[in-house]
Amino acid sequence: MPKRCLVIGASGAIGSATTNRLIDQGYAVGVHYRSNSDIINKWKETVPNDQFLGAYQADLSTEEGIEDFLHHVDSDWDALVFCGGQAWTGLFQEMVLDEMNALFYVHVQSVWRITHKVLPKMIEKKRGHVIVVSSIFGEEGASTEVVYSSVKGAQISFVKGLAKEVGPSGIYVNAVTPGLIDSQMNRHLDDSEREMLEEDIPLGRAGDPAEVADAIEFLLSKRSSYITGQTIKVNGGWS
Repeated sequence: MPKRCLVIGASGAIGSATTNRLIDQGYAVGVHYRSNSDIINKWKETVPNDQFLGAYQADLSTEEGIEDFLHHVDSDWDALVFCGGQAWTGLFQEMVLDEMNALFYVHVQSVWRITHKVLPKMIEKKRGHVIVVSSIFGEEGASTEVVYSSVKGAQISFVKGLAKEVGPSGIYVNAVTPGLIDSQMNRHLDDSEREMLEEDIPLGRAGDPAEVADAIEFLLSKRSSYITGQTIKVNGGWS
């Protein structure tokens, strides 16, 4: 029987690269998405039935969206991978409460609540993986992305604390922190802004979503059998 993995934010660049990698590795996947149904429909048509465990549409930026998702999703998974999220760029003092709340629900509250639902089954089976895709900004902070930086930092702290709590139950909890990745989230950058950022990256380029998926797949594999509570940086040396 294939291992079961639930991917949150599966329709985004990193989420879809990760889902495709897991399917290739023989996982059975359940996928969450917010609005991009095209790739979801492609998986429904092309992935074998025993490897596609369902698609769940939900807006996790609201309490109601999280509640609706939790009502419909199964609680029995071998692995849980958080790839979803949204950003907000601008001066902190110009943010309004609704924008702050949206980032909190997507990046923190949904991670807490979904993990809270699937954890009992993992503990019962004495095995499981939880992986959170955070961000370099959660480690270093970023001007004009202050709230995004803070919620991404909260994800890293969550990973460190939970890993200590559930390690004795055979459950691994880790984070991946991408730097500049060629994804929809960074498409707001114009050519000059992107070039300036890439000049600061020792490898001289943005990362590919598949390179983040590589790190996630590694953390789910037996090759990482003595790694938990850690943050794997996928940033081309950028700091």
